[in-house]
Amino acid sequence: MVPEETRTPARPPAIRRSTGSTAPATPLPRAWTTRLMVAGIVLAALNLRPAITSLGALLEEVRDDLGMSGGAAGLLTSVPPLCFAVFGVTAPRLARRFGPAAVVCAGMVAITTGLAVRPYIGGTAGFLAMSALALMGIAVSNVLMPVIVKRWFPDKVGSMTGLYSMALALGTSAAAAATVPVTDALGGDWRSGLVVWAGLAAAAVLPWVLLVRARGAGPGTGDREPAASRTGDRTPAAAAATPSATGARAGVPAPAAAVVTRHAPEGLRITRSRTAWALAVFFGLQATAAYITMGWMAQIFRDAGVAAGTAGLLLAVTMVMGVPLAFVIPRLATRLPRQGPIVVVLGLCGLAGYAGLYLAPAAGAWAWALLLGVSNCAFPLALTMVGMRARTGAGVAELSAFAQSTGYLISIPGPLLVGVLYQHSGGWGLPLALMAGLMVPQIAVGILAGRDRTVEDEAAG
Repeated sequence: MVPEETRTPARPPAIRRSTGSTAPATPLPRAWTTRLMVAGIVLAALNLRPAITSLGALLEEVRDDLGMSGGAAGLLTSVPPLCFAVFGVTAPRLARRFGPAAVVCAGMVAITTGLAVRPYIGGTAGFLAMSALALMGIAVSNVLMPVIVKRWFPDKVGSMTGLYSMALALGTSAAAAATVPVTDALGGDWRSGLVVWAGLAAAAVLPWVLLVRARGAGPGTGDREPAASRTGDRTPAAAAATPSATGARAGVPAPAAAVVTRHAPEGLRITRSRTAWALAVFFGLQATAAYITMGWMAQIFRDAGVAAGTAGLLLAVTMVMGVPLAFVIPRLATRLPRQGPIVVVLGLCGLAGYAGLYLAPAAGAWAWALLLGVSNCAFPLALTMVGMRARTGAGVAELSAFAQSTGYLISIPGPLLVGVLYQHSGGWGLPLALMAGLMVPQIAVGILAGRDRTVEDEAAG
């Protein structure tokens, strides 16, 4: 490592010649590396939900074959947000130590291993353990996707978040819609229907392996952009933040940008930021609504007299709505100084959908499915705001981990509480009232999270 004071000052002129400006600049990665990163982001996003929705489609068969009790099945439905909360908080520390790309690569390996082994390990405990392994990989990748987008595409946060969110929604809906037909085509064995998704996860490992190898094997250097990391502090923590900081703050001289980057990981007290708390609660409430929808909406339609096949199709439609809107909403959000108006529109769609499910669940089923699909697009909006509410890559990592870990903890009781209310009331009136009631604070905290502020400024103040 070359000390700061011994570095030659000849680099800045070279940068000035290539950029035509006297201000330091962060060169873009090579074209092939950029394309590889885009492919890696898309493939990773496709794998962040099939472990959950594929199991939901075959849960009855899994329970019967493994002799799983109702309590164990209830625990299984709560494992995803629990793992996201517990393991997601470790992602920034791992990223500073090994580099975000290396951690995401390990996450894809964990998903592949968990999905490949869990159908055949035998017994409820083994099935839960392998599910937790896959969900651990999903958790760290969930947290680091906004960080990677911010670092590699600082001027395209909205469009890249939209692409990532669109791929995530596509993977979610594809697993929900295709798992049962694939199982039938493979002979009707639920193990075959679940293990096929390990192949998709294995495909996602390759681009991340290539990215890690291309960027070096040292700790914290696995996906560092070339030039930015050579102008400031070379600690792993600073390296994790430097590219996005310099990219987003192109007009800041190199020494000033380096100071901001150097102190962000250790000095940022994320819990002192009101925006961070608002974003965490907003993330938790939208996740609650999403897991309730994935777990119970088909049953609501079936209880209203809708055929089982049609109810599954309605759920798939709700999930598919996230594909086009997940690309549009982040792009729109980045063009607005405040994201509150988008939060309000999505919340009103959710309230209308829940009201429709209560008043005429069968007659207007398609309309309610579409409205709830729009409302569920609060997820890509939340991811976009994570990238917008912090100035540095380290700040995004801390905010992403805090918002997602805290948010998923908040979301754990929701699906279980809906089940309890449904069982004890014998109908869907109280559960739907709960869902609609939770939409009101979601709108309120979303407006607070959408204000034009940064967590670094609030934490310092």
